[in-house]
Amino acid sequence: MYNHVAARRVMPLVAAAVLAIIHVAPAATQQPSPAAQTPAQTPTIASKTAGTTKLDGFMPLYWDEKGGKLWMEIPRLNEELLYYVSLPSGLGQNDIGGNRGDLGPSYLVKFERVGPKIFMIQPNYEYRATTMSAMERKSVTDGFPTSIIWGFKVEAEDGGRILVDATDFLVRDAHGVVNILRRANQGAYRMDATRSAIYMPRTKAFPDNTEVEVTVTLTSDAPGALIRSVAPTADAVTVRQHHSFVRLPDAGYEMRAFDPRAGYFGISYMDFSTPIGQPIMKQFISRHRLQKKDPSARVSEAIKPIVYYLDPGTPEPVRSALLDGARWWNEAFETAGYSNAYRVEMLPDSADPMDVRYNVIQWVHRSTRGWSYGNTITDPRTGEILKGHVTLGSLRVRQDYMLGEGLTSPYVGGDEEPKEVRDMALARIRQLAAHEVGHTLGLAHNYIASAERSGGIQSVMDYPHPLVQLDRNGDVDLTQAYPTSIGAWDKVAVRWGYGDTPKTSTQATLDTILTNAARSGVSFLSDQDARPTGSAHPQAHLWDNGRNAVAELDRMMAVRNAALGNFGDRAIRTRMPLATIEEALVPLYLHHRYQTEGAVKTIGGQYYTYALRGDGQTPIRPAPAAEQKTALAAVLRTIDPAFLALPRAVIDIIPPRPSGYQATAELFDRNTGVTFDILSPATSAADMTLSLMLDPQRAARLVEQRALDASMPGLDDMLTAIHAATFRANARDGYQQEIARSIQRVYVDNLMELASRATMSQVRAIASLTLKRIAAEQQSRTGDDATLAHAYLLGADIERFLERPLPPITPTRSLALPPGQPIGQ
Repeated sequence: MYNHVAARRVMPLVAAAVLAIIHVAPAATQQPSPAAQTPAQTPTIASKTAGTTKLDGFMPLYWDEKGGKLWMEIPRLNEELLYYVSLPSGLGQNDIGGNRGDLGPSYLVKFERVGPKIFMIQPNYEYRATTMSAMERKSVTDGFPTSIIWGFKVEAEDGGRILVDATDFLVRDAHGVVNILRRANQGAYRMDATRSAIYMPRTKAFPDNTEVEVTVTLTSDAPGALIRSVAPTADAVTVRQHHSFVRLPDAGYEMRAFDPRAGYFGISYMDFSTPIGQPIMKQFISRHRLQKKDPSARVSEAIKPIVYYLDPGTPEPVRSALLDGARWWNEAFETAGYSNAYRVEMLPDSADPMDVRYNVIQWVHRSTRGWSYGNTITDPRTGEILKGHVTLGSLRVRQDYMLGEGLTSPYVGGDEEPKEVRDMALARIRQLAAHEVGHTLGLAHNYIASAERSGGIQSVMDYPHPLVQLDRNGDVDLTQAYPTSIGAWDKVAVRWGYGDTPKTSTQATLDTILTNAARSGVSFLSDQDARPTGSAHPQAHLWDNGRNAVAELDRMMAVRNAALGNFGDRAIRTRMPLATIEEALVPLYLHHRYQTEGAVKTIGGQYYTYALRGDGQTPIRPAPAAEQKTALAAVLRTIDPAFLALPRAVIDIIPPRPSGYQATAELFDRNTGVTFDILSPATSAADMTLSLMLDPQRAARLVEQRALDASMPGLDDMLTAIHAATFRANARDGYQQEIARSIQRVYVDNLMELASRATMSQVRAIASLTLKRIAAEQQSRTGDDATLAHAYLLGADIERFLERPLPPITPTRSLALPPGQPIGQ
């Protein structure tokens, strides 16, 4: 475990030593031995590059158009630089990956000469000795491997400058698109050199960076279905890949020690020069360099502002929304003591978004919805962010618009332009821009931020579910669906990460910022605490709302029921095929989906913080028994047959899909062929709830909390409640009775999976005993033939499972839910 109390005593010295070694210590000049002197016949650079086009800059380039070669000049050996790869044109399909603007591998490298060869070497910065002793540093360097990324041949030289043929190094699948396609099961692709070349329109040289772009064609004899859906000829997929060579920054950057409470990404390494008794693992945050023009002023302009540039290919009104949202961060920097230190502007026509000098926000098109990203190019020695690179999917605003259509069914006349729906979609775009830019400022997700959603979300670094409400008339209200500014946590995080501190009390000042924030209820919990399975904090979750997740679930269920009762052909425009209302129906029917995930975490849940010794925070406490029981009852209401039944008015207007409107993964699965399956939505929604409840880790926590306190709910209590909700449910008609049987099947399937796959033996034991009791109960069931047939198969399947539970028998799975994340994509 990282000891942050001890770290406060050594971090300033460690940081100074790192900077002194990295930036100040002169690099050794490698002198060739007499036996390795350059042969007399080695040509000069001028003679070798005669007739070529020179691009002068950080790494000068020479383009031989006739030969199709690109020569690269290495001005200095043994000088470290940053080399990274990116993808300026992508594959256009989210499930594959490889999107336009994706950043690929990044390396800190240097060039070393060995006789006639030039090696591009990647030093190993994971293991260091931050000491002035050269021998101590060498002992660490020799203890771990380096990597030779490429080997070149010396083609010409002049006064220490070396010329190499970089064509083969550059014209290759450096981004790893072949592996991306392979991992997505889209075929075994290979690069075809005859259809690959340097792309000169985007090959440029600047004083501090050199940029080279290449066209790469990949071929396959058996391309997959997804790549066939986006490529004009899938057996020959052509993309462009970009190589960047960047001068590393000078020594003016000040490293800031990592604190788990502060919500920053960062770098870490083992420092073998650390005194015995001190933590050997060193951690520092990633952030942009920002310095005041007037360090003595409470508020000052920056020596060099942080400027982001928006892709000019972004259309209106999205363009204005993205500019607005990305600019929210200026408020946080003002809070941190800076004026006009953070700006967002349009990217000039003369600028290249791949150029490391520009922090960019790119608007990326895909054929399917998918994630947006906030990535960075970072100096691995210090954590300094050199470039922020935001990728935003263009289908996001359209999906949000469709969510609004389903919630409000706005097309009374058939051709309206619903302003409330449009405004909601653009509000999400503003929040999205702020969120992804936040990542490129160094900030991680903060999934506890929505616990204050009713009074203004704490952070744009949470994933926001639209806050949909009912007005006084019971109609759906979208006007407050998304936040309109950064939150309290965002200001705290920027002040902690970017604000100036007194040199004599840096750590104390930073601790005070976080301590005061925690006392006011503003805190940080990230990804590992928020994912649906395994995590346990009742207030940390993706796409949820409200301080009390259970109360918010009840409220959202009421909104869903109201919107579903109003749902019909008014959800689509005139002359659209009626079958296409299913696209809007899916997210509306599952409107409670992520709040259910959030509420279920109260069952067996534990409240905790990233507490440090001495900071006054309560490290952990279990969710009270009454809260857990209330949550259990609320979550079980999501599998009530009446809640899951579709209105008859909706069922009666969904015909089979017409020609030209094929079914997609965004729709409910079906057992009924081309016709809409009225049971599939209920079955898949019930499976969602029950699989969350019967998560093996949640089950284990229930066993353990009962062992510590007999008054707390145990696993057997939860199973008893589920049994009552599934086998004793009140089904009002034949449709609900069939839904009830589907839910019982789903429960038994999930229980068999828990009995076979849980790692805690007591969980398997309790689940197996419960299955045995259900089987016995089914043998005594009475009723009509439909009831008896269901009971017979259920009991028989359980008995077969219990007779041979090892190796685990995979139970029959219910119909899968349509993909939900990301919301509003």
